[in-house]
Amino acid sequence: MSLNNSILSEIFKDVSFSQKEINLIESNIEKLSLKKGSTLLKAEEIVNNQYYVYEGCLRTYFIDKSGKEHTLQFAINDWWISDYTAFFTTTKAIMNIETIQDATLYKISRKSMEDLFCKIPQLETFSRKKMERAFVSFQKRILASLTQSAKERYVSFIHTYPNIEKNIKNYHIASYLGITTESLSRIRKELTNN
Repeated sequence: MSLNNSILSEIFKDVSFSQKEINLIESNIEKLSLKKGSTLLKAEEIVNNQYYVYEGCLRTYFIDKSGKEHTLQFAINDWWISDYTAFFTTTKAIMNIETIQDATLYKISRKSMEDLFCKIPQLETFSRKKMERAFVSFQKRILASLTQSAKERYVSFIHTYPNIEKNIKNYHIASYLGITTESLSRIRKELTNN
């Protein structure tokens, strides 16, 4: 595959590469195009890959014992997605990932990434910084769910995902916020009337 430099600079922000490094990355990354409603990952599958979202929107969710879905994450342009618990511990997936919109992704395996870290050290720094930001984001989300009202969480959601709300089903948003669709409708109505 031939990745142009603009795509590489989008995927690996603020990292510059030699032509040899570009060739090495190209041989370890794969472009995927998925239609809306496609399943990228199912619970119980082995997780060997992480994905960069170039276009589209995906949803990571967990299904509890009663069959209820709990949305953990939406991934939009310039986000990375996987079941990271399984990816880093080499265990089976506990999450499911589906496309909410047609999506273009770039896939890289754990093994390929580890090999690239050895050959292109600045990628390891990039990855560490990416994981630090993700950890901060998840920690903020946990604190928000413990301390903020549903209305505050919805306002935060709108700021985090400003362009995707109209493309996501209400029950996905409600699941992400940990509320019912009726509560979501009431919150939207309150905000519209203010």
